[in-house]
Amino acid sequence: MSQRLEGCCGMHAVCEKELLMATGAEPIDYFDDEELDRFRGRAADAYSEEEEEEFREVLLTTLPREVAEWLKSLQMRGIELPEGVRDEALMIVSEN
Repeated sequence: MSQRLEGCCGMHAVCEKELLMATGAEPIDYFDDEELDRFRGRAADAYSEEEEEEFREVLLTTLPREVAEWLKSLQMRGIELPEGVRDEALMIVSEN
C-alpha cells in the first residue's frame, strides 16, 4: 500500500492525489493567498467566522480545476482549512 502524507486521513481523494504529487523538494505554488500563512499550525476548528470567510473568498476565486492544487499548497504550508470551507473545497474537487 502507498505511504500516506503526515496529517492525511486517507479518506479523501484530495489527500491521495497530493501524495502522488508530493516530492518533498517541490516548490510551493501560491494562489494570491499569502495572507493565509498566518494561520499555519491552527486547527481546523479554531477559526472565527471572519477568518473562515477569508479562506472561502480564496476558494471561490480559484478556478475549480485548480482547487486540488490550492489544497496541496495549503497542506505544504502547514495550513488547515476551516471545517466548513474544507467540505466545500472537497465537493468542488469531487465534481471535477
